[in-house]
Amino acid sequence: MKPQPPITRREFLTTTSATLLLAAQLPGRAATEPAAKLARDGGEKAVPVAMPRPKRWGERELAQLGEAVQQPSLYYWRNQQTKLLTQRFQQYYPHEFVQPCSSGSAALHIAVGAAGVAPGDEVITTSVTDIGTVIGVLYQNAVPVFADLLPDTYNPDPADVERKITPRTKAIIVVHLMGNPARLAELKEIADRHNLILIEDCCQAWGARYRGQPITMHGQMSCFSHQDSKHIACGDGGLVTTSDPKLGPLLIKYGDKAVNRLHPADSSNVLAPNYRITELQAAFVAAQLTRLEEIASKRSQLGALLTAELADIPMIQPQRVEAQDRCVHWGYMCRFVPEQARCDRAQFVQALAAEGAPFSAGYIPVPLYGLPMFQNHSFFAGHWPIKEAGLTTMDYRKVHLPVTEAILKTCMRFPLNEGMDEDYIRLITKAVRKVARHYAV
Repeated sequence: MKPQPPITRREFLTTTSATLLLAAQLPGRAATEPAAKLARDGGEKAVPVAMPRPKRWGERELAQLGEAVQQPSLYYWRNQQTKLLTQRFQQYYPHEFVQPCSSGSAALHIAVGAAGVAPGDEVITTSVTDIGTVIGVLYQNAVPVFADLLPDTYNPDPADVERKITPRTKAIIVVHLMGNPARLAELKEIADRHNLILIEDCCQAWGARYRGQPITMHGQMSCFSHQDSKHIACGDGGLVTTSDPKLGPLLIKYGDKAVNRLHPADSSNVLAPNYRITELQAAFVAAQLTRLEEIASKRSQLGALLTAELADIPMIQPQRVEAQDRCVHWGYMCRFVPEQARCDRAQFVQALAAEGAPFSAGYIPVPLYGLPMFQNHSFFAGHWPIKEAGLTTMDYRKVHLPVTEAILKTCMRFPLNEGMDEDYIRLITKAVRKVARHYAV
């Protein structure tokens, strides 16, 4: 072997300096400089500025509301503002049938009704979500069946979804948690193979893209929310859409007291609630939709930056987003890795808050199946009629999903929004690195 030339003094100093600099940047104890004093202990805050908040509405919304006020009627059917909302929605999501409604929960109930879900039928979904995902299932006297999650995306595990299918299964509701697209191709293949309806819960996912396409292109029906915290909002409201010619008219029927306005003869033959939107809500959403791409792209960009900045901190596991997808970060979610820290999640989040980085511990307190109404089977005035009638043997006290429960025990959430910029995100990561360095094992 040819001997290597001896290293020069200049090369030695250059290499050593680079190594020391890298070590100083890492959160572990190998750093050559002492960790900065935490703000909690009297040190300087890493984030000395207030959290930026976007101006969510203004002249566009006022102008559109003004047009609605000039109308002789604010009833939704075939009226001006609802038509405009529909047209603007279809610019992003090219589906033939669009049914605006009163909430995201209403949209999901409409979809479940249109899917023909009947008493005793089962609908597979996830339990780290808002209760609105399953309210409609329960009101149809059907059975929510909860599948486990993937540990890094927090979306449904297709393999466990398939394991939960029984002869009573009627549909799958896939939730795109935090605006991160789920594995739609796999779930659609499973649904098709078992002759099931696939419903997409897109309430947190306005503007998200799966493999370069807008979400909604795999599910037979897709549901959105205009609730105040969502990307596109009017205080409360929702929308359900499809391109299926059989399901489309049913979306109207199941959101409008069983009146099928496209096929009037098919009316008043089932029980359906009144989930109609108003023209004032529709006007506001129509104006909001002109902001969608700006909001979605900004959140996606900032979330990707935050993920990249946190990637080398051992005690933080960012949510994984597939390279071909666009996550729109309704909130930025990550997981705390307790084995890498000399503190628990609560202490870590408290230290971050003192630094000016407003992370919160957890998301929802327990999986949906851990709520009292599930544990007691007390959905209807202390009763669950289908269980009492022998139409289901489901016992939510026996449901245990290890990955789901581990996610809720370790997750942290940062209220990322489109009013932030890259400089602010870097201040946030500076705070996380500072606290991580202090607590590193």
